[in-house]
Amino acid sequence: MAEQKPQLFELNNGKMKVIVSNYGCIITSLFVPDKHGKLGDVVLGFDSLEPYLKGAAPYFGCIVGRVANRIKEGKFTLNGTEYSLPINNGPNSLHGGLKGFDKVVWEVVEHKQGDNPSITFKYHARDGEEGYPGDLSVTATYTLTSATSLRLDMEAVPKDKPTPVNLAQHTYWNLAGHNSGSILDHSAQIWAKHITPVDQHTIPTGEIKPVEGTPFDFTKEKKIGTSIHEVGLGYDHNYVLDCGEEKSGLKRAAKLKDPSSSRVLNLWTNAPGMQFYTANYVNGISGKGGAVYEKHGGVCLETQGFPDAVNQANFPSVVVQPGGRYQHSMLFEFSVE
Repeated sequence: MAEQKPQLFELNNGKMKVIVSNYGCIITSLFVPDKHGKLGDVVLGFDSLEPYLKGAAPYFGCIVGRVANRIKEGKFTLNGTEYSLPINNGPNSLHGGLKGFDKVVWEVVEHKQGDNPSITFKYHARDGEEGYPGDLSVTATYTLTSATSLRLDMEAVPKDKPTPVNLAQHTYWNLAGHNSGSILDHSAQIWAKHITPVDQHTIPTGEIKPVEGTPFDFTKEKKIGTSIHEVGLGYDHNYVLDCGEEKSGLKRAAKLKDPSSSRVLNLWTNAPGMQFYTANYVNGISGKGGAVYEKHGGVCLETQGFPDAVNQANFPSVVVQPGGRYQHSMLFEFSVE
């Protein structure tokens, strides 16, 4: 089959509109109504694909893999074999390496219109790609499941070798509108009583630590800016999703709310963890429509396996065996309140 070119596709059900690319499965725009019914684009990104292709985006909107988040010193051992990965984040390997799943063209398998429009992307990762073992067949489907809901279903099947797999959706949200500045006024609630604390290189120490009585406590809705000054540059931590109610096989992970537009995002997932990241390293990026994105200009809710799980025996395993299947779903429900 001929190599497909990077391009943009639209999902539109008349109530919300999502623009996605086959390059990195990137969500470039997502329009949902505010309290007055006015559509606004609530994701950080660029007007064209060119800046993404040139590497100007700090993972805006994409799916990262083969393994999301950080792997300590870019090394892990599986079945007695040591694997070395590209180092691209201090001393660590981040988000699948130098050319992860976010920087490749996926094949468009299906693009459906109608009341529940959807698009399915497929990618075949090769044995040894970015240092990881084994061929891996990956699919990602975005579906508008209701008037203002987007669902993402990700699957990965290894061919003949066990491999770590941990895919994450890295969209930067700003419910006031992508061009409206800081998200420190947004309130957040996270259905997690614990985090996995990190060392100076942002690698988990292995501990599972209660959030109660710390600036990391979002078990009750609170403004993101309330205690962010107590956590260094900002939040960039994996939350252990251990107390959300269940619905259709997914558990509640997070709720984000913007007071100015009254837009709300409720996120449901079947993943064990969620990286809560407040765009601490975004600095003067020229985005859509002349907007300039600065520090804390968006917030990421990346449901995931735990960071560096491949080196941490007490974390849930992210290794998938041949004959097995990785499956990760996220449901983004938008509303106003």
